[in-house]
Amino acid sequence: MLKSSRATRGMVVAPHGLAAQSGLAVLREGGNAAEAAVATAASLAVVYPHMTGIGGDAFWMLRTPGRTPVCIDAAGRSPADLTIQHYRARGFDAIPARGPLAANTVAGAVSAWSAALEQSREEWGGRLPLARLLADAIEYAGQGYPVTGSQAATTATRQPDLAELPGFAGVFLDGGKARGEGGVERQPALAGTLRQLAEAGLEDFYRGGIAESVAAALQTIGSPVKRRDIAAHRAVLTPPLSVAFGSGRLYNTAPPTQGLASLMILALFDRAGGHRLRPDSAEYMHLLVEATKLAFRVRDRHVRDPRDMDVSAQDLLGDSALAELAARIDLQRAAPWGGAGDIGDTTWFGAVDGEGRAVSAIQSLYHEYGSGVVLRDTGILWQNRGTGFSLEPGSPRALLPGRKPFHTLNPAMAVLGDGRFLVYGSMGGDGQPQTQAVLLTRIACFGVGVQNAITRPRWLLGRTWGANSNTLKIESRIDPAVVKSLARLGHDIEVVGEYDEVVGHAGAIALDPSGVLEGGADPRSDGVVAAF
Repeated sequence: MLKSSRATRGMVVAPHGLAAQSGLAVLREGGNAAEAAVATAASLAVVYPHMTGIGGDAFWMLRTPGRTPVCIDAAGRSPADLTIQHYRARGFDAIPARGPLAANTVAGAVSAWSAALEQSREEWGGRLPLARLLADAIEYAGQGYPVTGSQAATTATRQPDLAELPGFAGVFLDGGKARGEGGVERQPALAGTLRQLAEAGLEDFYRGGIAESVAAALQTIGSPVKRRDIAAHRAVLTPPLSVAFGSGRLYNTAPPTQGLASLMILALFDRAGGHRLRPDSAEYMHLLVEATKLAFRVRDRHVRDPRDMDVSAQDLLGDSALAELAARIDLQRAAPWGGAGDIGDTTWFGAVDGEGRAVSAIQSLYHEYGSGVVLRDTGILWQNRGTGFSLEPGSPRALLPGRKPFHTLNPAMAVLGDGRFLVYGSMGGDGQPQTQAVLLTRIACFGVGVQNAITRPRWLLGRTWGANSNTLKIESRIDPAVVKSLARLGHDIEVVGEYDEVVGHAGAIALDPSGVLEGGADPRSDGVVAAF
């Protein structure tokens, strides 16, 4: 059994050990949580390329002790002239999942780093130079890093879809084949791009030399993203969504993310008396799954680019709205479930420094390896987040010019009733809200330690990338008696592996009022807790 890591001066959790160590090194040098998180994010963008990269999007939440957290929305928009007809004229009924036409939104991740460092300088006295924060990422990209088992398996599985796409084979295949676990992979072009960012500043990605190179490469391969679209991008600061939970309060990101769903699941659990149930019992799991179904229906009806929403997400978390939904939960029978929602993989990471300043962040390419397109000269792997748009006119998420796509990304924070502060999150599309609900309830309601809460078996309702099954996927370590009880309640169950990546890569850090940090990383990932 893994045990929680504890420390007092600083802690970083990430799904790859090298990235967590990058953040810890910054904390040891006197950097703050935001600076550590940027170093972590940059290293993740290199050493976990099937999950994240600088060609993707990001959402961050930053907390100053005693103040309400602030969110960074770094979602890229669709091009200003991109319409449904662009795809219809080419014979598509849906946006392709891979290739140049899937690379159809601006990449916002680097703008999140810029916004976080601006907050760091203005609010937290940040002083470390950008070159220092990117140093590890540059080293790993230029000199190489060992391929993880997760990446090796993903590359081998997705190779038929990706091998012929522009630039992919030259970076991620070796002699036309996927590198095995432990094989050394280098990305020299990406190292050059990161080095230029370190020297010229992060704005260069959007309004400098890198932007020009990126725009030219995108135009050459036939992506609809243009130079003016890249130049127009800015990350924005937004207030978080929040909801009461017991005597505490939960925080998450606003639309276009699914933070609403994450908060709603937990609020419904709270209002339905979930804290009175036995943890990890069939009744406990059933309540969370039924709350998930209700929250996903609300999410899929309403959440999209905020400019197109006709209702406030915060209003959907109001007492009357939650009471009406909670009354629909049948504790004796599973509601019908035809499926909903989204798929995708990503990376959550968190950092807390010795002053209690905290970051909860997610950055992503969406599907594994995103669009699969690697841009020449810069080595940037571009996301496919825009495949979340619909090509059906009138659809709530129909493709429109200059819009942000719906995002599964939603980093979380919580103030618990016992005075602890928590940063937590997970990768995994529809699995993110479900995993957040499991972690938060185990820790806050039942006194489970942070690492134990992450390690214990979990589940996923719905689809995963590469599978259209909408079953309730349950790790095989769950008590067979519980599985039978869930089946009797009407759940369509599929048993998966003991520690299965399908249920996501989770992580969390709890800060006790005493100043002690307690952290956990997911054994399903390649991550660690790095602390001092």
